Amino acid sequence: MAETKREIERKYESDDSGLPDLTGVAGVAAVLDKGVAELDATYYDTSDLRLAAASITLRRRTGGSDAGWHLKLPVGPGVRDEVQAPLSDTVPDEIARLVRARVREGQLVAVIRLRSDRDVRNLVDHAGRLLAEVSMDAVRAERLFGGEGTAQWTELEVELADGGDPAFLDKVEKRLRKAGVRPSKSASKLARALAETAPRRKRPKPATEPGEPVTAGDHVMAYVRAQRDAIVELDPAVRRDAEDSVHDMRVATRRLRSTFRSFGKVLDRTVTDEVGAELKWLAGELGVGRDQEVLAERLTASLDELSPNLLSGPVRERLDHWAGAGLGGSRRRLLGVLDSKRYLTLLDTLDALVTDPPLRKAAGRKPSKVLAKAVRKDFDKVSALVEEAMEQPPGHDRDLGLHEARKKTKRTRYAAEAALPALGRSAKDLVKSMKSLQTLLGEHQDSVMARTTLRELSAVAHAAGESAFTYGVLYSREEHRAATVEAELPGTWASVWSGMDV
Repeated sequence: MAETKREIERKYESDDSGLPDLTGVAGVAAVLDKGVAELDATYYDTSDLRLAAASITLRRRTGGSDAGWHLKLPVGPGVRDEVQAPLSDTVPDEIARLVRARVREGQLVAVIRLRSDRDVRNLVDHAGRLLAEVSMDAVRAERLFGGEGTAQWTELEVELADGGDPAFLDKVEKRLRKAGVRPSKSASKLARALAETAPRRKRPKPATEPGEPVTAGDHVMAYVRAQRDAIVELDPAVRRDAEDSVHDMRVATRRLRSTFRSFGKVLDRTVTDEVGAELKWLAGELGVGRDQEVLAERLTASLDELSPNLLSGPVRERLDHWAGAGLGGSRRRLLGVLDSKRYLTLLDTLDALVTDPPLRKAAGRKPSKVLAKAVRKDFDKVSALVEEAMEQPPGHDRDLGLHEARKKTKRTRYAAEAALPALGRSAKDLVKSMKSLQTLLGEHQDSVMARTTLRELSAVAHAAGESAFTYGVLYSREEHRAATVEAELPGTWASVWSGMDV
């Protein structure tokens, strides 16, 4: 069974192979010699090094206290999530799935072997608690694929103890710098090994970022590329059920789909509509169970606010049962979707679209006019929907109208986000106002969905001979929430309209 730990570490290099004295670091009471460990690690990647390009490392290591399979996923500078699995001859399925969005139909092959003599020291406080582990690694690298190069070097690594304060690493670094130690130029041992063992004629060029956006097409494609990257980067987190990962991936799919629809003058919709349909499918699969979970949290919070004299019958038990029903099945379904041919094909399609975008004539024009026109068109649709909805009497038709307005508000927000680098302050202000309007309309839609659920739960409770009183109380509160939103909407909309400057 794979386990995950957050790894916070810094790497250094020095012309001196010795470990500097760290007893003078603030908070360190002792430096404990833990001996020398012999480590032997084989790193795996695709033949075109897709994992390395994404700063992901996958290795099988023997020796030391944590022998096994290690998958390291970047979180931030010096921070990675390390997924560990027991030793086996082949890549464990649970590890392979976490890199499937990168590997897809490719094969994982052994690319680098690293053998290290690791001299370990533990930095502990006065209570004997571990603050950090410091190791001096004498590394010998051997290329196994794409060449036969070798390399060797010595590096120093400082890894923060679990639950430690990252500021402690600053104190250690201050001491190391005084001793002439400098931060490593390589993000990882693998990165250094790949660079130093690459055949001279095939030595990889440093990755370059796309140039600064110039045309309307450049701006739109920069936004498209960012959302494609977000989907792929979030894939392992969704598989691990990390907090907010499903929501964030769903938002990325919606942003992409909205961008295709908003900027139809820039990107050919005869191509993007088909991709958009697949993105809609993926967003729907990501939403299975998620919407019910969010709604359950809302109803539970409302129930917690009620005084005891308003509670009648086993409402909480029935709500908990409703909330839990099907969630396990939805989780299994989502994992199946992420392993499906359809999903992997969608990722390939997005890659192809980013590489060779279906640009139209307007894509080559200056962005200010083209993007502003598209954003304004989306805003006009929001305006018409809000005004039309508020002309309806309270009830079903108004609810539907405000829900449509909410969806168009999201699209306008995403369009303004894409145009922000080109349009500047006016787009930034529109993003802010659309986000505020989206929140207000979202609260209204959540109330609509909550009342629908409460009616259903009330009917089930009544049929079982239980009191439906508390459901009615909650329903009344949701009605009040919706009415409050509807009362606030004209003023909010007037503010949005007066501030529109795109």
